[in-house]
Amino acid sequence: MGSRIRQTIDDDLEESHEINVTPFIDVILVLLIIFMVAAPLATVDVNVDLPGSTATPAPRPETPLFLTLKDDLTLAIGNDSVPRPAFATTLDAKTKGDKQTRIFLRADKAVAYGDLMEAMNLLRGAGYLKIALVGLETAPASNSPAPAATGAAAP
Repeated sequence: MGSRIRQTIDDDLEESHEINVTPFIDVILVLLIIFMVAAPLATVDVNVDLPGSTATPAPRPETPLFLTLKDDLTLAIGNDSVPRPAFATTLDAKTKGDKQTRIFLRADKAVAYGDLMEAMNLLRGAGYLKIALVGLETAPASNSPAPAATGAAAP
């Protein structure tokens, strides 16, 4: 940034009427870097083809704990794959031993119902009884016939 000092006849300095935008640009660049680092951390990296649900969505907690049953029947807690023998200890470590933590269970469409029940039994065996099933939100299908085009109200 350049500046100039002009001498006038009465030795007063001339006022500069320019806005200093350097601090503003510095703040914007710092925020850009923060968001570039934080955005990938906020996404879920486990690919799952969820089935749809027409239920009204429930409010989501601040830090949900997801248990994912993938189409190859492997389990993932959050984004980390977990072997079945170490499932209970890993889940206890993630929840800090709080058995009242709600576990959000999501499974691929290709997973059979029996395999989903086996994952729920693993949760029950580990002492976690608060389980929420996760699905994609879809628009509800209307089963009622459309009203007549004559302008009359449907009964």
